[in-house]
Amino acid sequence: MAEYGYLLSCEEHGPAELVEQARMAEQAGFTALWISDHYHPWCEAQGQSPFVWSVIGALAEATSLPVETAVTCPTHRIHPAVVAQAAATSAVMLEGRFRLGVGSGEALNEHILGQHWPEPAIRLEMLEEAIAVMRQLFTGHRVSHHGKHYTVEDARLYTVPDEPVPIDVSGFGPAATELAGRVGDGYITVLPDAEAVARFRKSGGGAKRVLGGTKVCWGTDAEEAARTVHRLWSSDALPGELVQTLSNPAQFEQANQLVTQERATASVPCGDDPDEHLAALRRFDDAGFDVVYVSQIGPEQRGFFDFYRTRVLPQLTE
Repeated sequence: MAEYGYLLSCEEHGPAELVEQARMAEQAGFTALWISDHYHPWCEAQGQSPFVWSVIGALAEATSLPVETAVTCPTHRIHPAVVAQAAATSAVMLEGRFRLGVGSGEALNEHILGQHWPEPAIRLEMLEEAIAVMRQLFTGHRVSHHGKHYTVEDARLYTVPDEPVPIDVSGFGPAATELAGRVGDGYITVLPDAEAVARFRKSGGGAKRVLGGTKVCWGTDAEEAARTVHRLWSSDALPGELVQTLSNPAQFEQANQLVTQERATASVPCGDDPDEHLAALRRFDDAGFDVVYVSQIGPEQRGFFDFYRTRVLPQLTE
């Protein structure tokens, strides 16, 4: 049976709101937290993008739940040696309750320093090398690394947790999923895809954790909830590689005009029917996920947490 956590959306909410949501999530019965790591939101309507490592420091004081980034790109915007220091410090502050979720990133966040945005195969190659660099640094030993993509010279992390930070790898296509199986401590994805879970396990993942994230929009007016999803998260319904290659919120807003409300809400429960929410989450359980993280779209956060505390989580955990 899967566990259920809450996904804190840095694209939609400021740091104080995220910390308050974390408190409400723990009170509602969620058992873990994910937090997104962005430089830009997906569109102007979302309107936020706080620095994730600052927020994690606040979360360490506000909640006793485990925390994981979903996901950090350690290849372009921030060098993997610096990500390793941030992750190690977070793990110390959270007393071992931190996992680093990583992925190959999107141009939306990673283009900002003017570096070339490479093709997918190179991005995965960079991610694999970055993971190797971070694992070396998590030992607390001195590290020098002269690789194809990264150089680290005589570096040592002095503040490290008792155990190395686990690194879970995000994957959507076959190559990324197999990379997760080969080098990850767990697998992250956002679709209840049993075939992807099987590919991860056959590629070396074995019995390691599989973590999924999904969005819902609770509200007493289902049609209004659907409009909220369409306004804020049409980007989730864009096809192909657009999500990885568009470089700023304005471009996403142009592309989002092609997404109908029906398409934007096709896999998102909208409204206050507990059966719809339960069915969406159980699809992940049925596909073999170990932990499922839920994100409430829009401003109705308190109502969402009350609804899940009383109507959804008790049925999921029976």
